[in-house]
Amino acid sequence: MLRVAVVGSGPSGVYTAQSLVEHDSGVLVDVLDRLPCPYGLVRYGVAPDHEKIKSLQNNLRAVLEHERVRFLGGVRVGADGVPADRLRELYHAVVYCVGAATDRHLGIPGEDLPGSFSATEFVSWYSAHPDAVAGRFVLEARSAVVIGVGNVAVDVTRMLARGATELSPTDMPQAALTALAASRVTEIHMAGRRGPSQARFTTKELRELGALPDTDVIVDPAELALDPAYTDPSGLPAPQRRNVEVLRGWAERPRTGAPRRIRLRFFLRPVELLAAGGRVGVVRFERTAPDGQGGVTGTGRYEEVEAQLVLRSVGYRGVPLEGLPFDAGRGTVPNQAGRVLREGVVAPGEYVAGWIKRGPTGVIGTNRPCAKETAMSLLADAPALVRRELPGDPVAALRAEGVEPVDWSGWLGIERAEAELGASLGRGVVKLPDWESLLAAARGAVP
Repeated sequence: MLRVAVVGSGPSGVYTAQSLVEHDSGVLVDVLDRLPCPYGLVRYGVAPDHEKIKSLQNNLRAVLEHERVRFLGGVRVGADGVPADRLRELYHAVVYCVGAATDRHLGIPGEDLPGSFSATEFVSWYSAHPDAVAGRFVLEARSAVVIGVGNVAVDVTRMLARGATELSPTDMPQAALTALAASRVTEIHMAGRRGPSQARFTTKELRELGALPDTDVIVDPAELALDPAYTDPSGLPAPQRRNVEVLRGWAERPRTGAPRRIRLRFFLRPVELLAAGGRVGVVRFERTAPDGQGGVTGTGRYEEVEAQLVLRSVGYRGVPLEGLPFDAGRGTVPNQAGRVLREGVVAPGEYVAGWIKRGPTGVIGTNRPCAKETAMSLLADAPALVRRELPGDPVAALRAEGVEPVDWSGWLGIERAEAELGASLGRGVVKLPDWESLLAAARGAVP
């Protein structure tokens, strides 16, 4: 049997495992994750009110319950964990599906002021990621600025505008729900440095903003008109054309005087965050203009927007994993069709899939063909890989070295505990928000 370790249990990792076991009946796959919970960004990145997308967990679950797939949670790989070299000794092949674990920075003065956060920090908080910083995000804030015009920016904007009635049925942790229900944020600006025809959000996500109760979505038609494609969007690809049509409709719609306002802003580049009372108080933008080549250029005109909360959503970036080569410029592991390259030469038995392979692009479904390509590369290499004799069951070896994985029964224990917590609060399933409670639930599980 070919024994493979897949590091990461998000979509790219699970799709890799699926491709391996579907295309070769002689493969055993262990899916490792440093968290005791599977599903990666489907659990900890998808907004809690997106139940349809979160239901993808059911598809991932079916793979992790396959008879030749094992889930091993709570296993760190690299620094402070199992070294990459040791993992390579325990398995014929290792596939790294570790995503892009950090945020891009704006690189402007004041970016680190209190009240300024990455969107990922905010998402981790309301998604109950055990590494999340205790949330003081909306405390004392009346006005918020979200920098970025992608789907994550739309998600965090929507969460800021949601009320307790809409959020209570979700699996959001109780502390985040309580804080957002008490939020006094009534003014939310979502700003991008380029025009509406170049925004990264999908039309489906965009339209959800217009369906929020007690919220006006405000778009300045003069600002939209700065985009050359705005007056005649017929030449745009269909997704961008639909976005422009939605925005045009909102620009023409009268305001209702709703208690909350979302202002969609374009051609604004943040240049500085200014302090007020020891925390962020103002975002200073430079007005930009199209440069005729698909980008923008500064105009030397500035605008200041009040904000006690700033959420930066300008993209993700991969980070080096100890023991693997890394392309710092691209934020990826050098590879050829998923095969890891060390100084331009294929490293036998080492592979990558997902964002660490191709960069943070695409949607969840994009990971499926990416994972399949890597799996096919691995299976093509299998005759040479399987010749190497392994020391035995990797789990036994890990336990002998002091690593105690959370197996599938442990994850089922976490699921039960989250259902019980929700019932006690008069809600549905409610996520456990910290390492201590997750591990206690996992260790209390009966195999």
